[in-house]
Amino acid sequence: MTNLIDKLVVIPSEKNPQRGQLQIGERTVSCMLGRSGVCVTKFEGDGATPAGSFPLRQVFYRADRVNRPESALATTTISESDGWCDDPNDRCYNRAVKMPYAASAEKMWREDHRYDVVVVIGHNDNPVVPGAGSAIFLHLTEEGGGPTAGCIAVSLPDMLEILKVAAPHSVVEIRAEAP
Repeated sequence: MTNLIDKLVVIPSEKNPQRGQLQIGERTVSCMLGRSGVCVTKFEGDGATPAGSFPLRQVFYRADRVNRPESALATTTISESDGWCDDPNDRCYNRAVKMPYAASAEKMWREDHRYDVVVVIGHNDNPVVPGAGSAIFLHLTEEGGGPTAGCIAVSLPDMLEILKVAAPHSVVEIRAEAP
């Protein structure tokens, strides 16, 4: 069995704040970050990846596109009715919801492949603060894809490697600046 790790570390690039390096134990892989780079004070719609240390909560995956990832994290299939509320005025803000949903919500069942495998990052979830950011995920990059809306994105092979070594107590530390 693979040794599980306690922490993933994201370091933004000095040259392009929309890109970064994600350290997985001894290995480092490229990642994409928010279109506004990394910020210390996150708010809904700012396009920034939040700085801080956050738990990895849960894995969702599309069983019609990928096999169930090997992971010690809780893993659930995505259905066509899955969504994530991003309306700061709704009682389910920054929570999973079923689509269609009365308030603004992001569809988890996407036409592109970004959410074929997605990890919920525990940002602004305990407690939820309205307007402090929602739907912060570790998800997949698209080939030739650009920055995210505030998430961290990696290739499918890198995601599968991360999931193999992530423990239920693992955190992702997102640094505000390059060293």
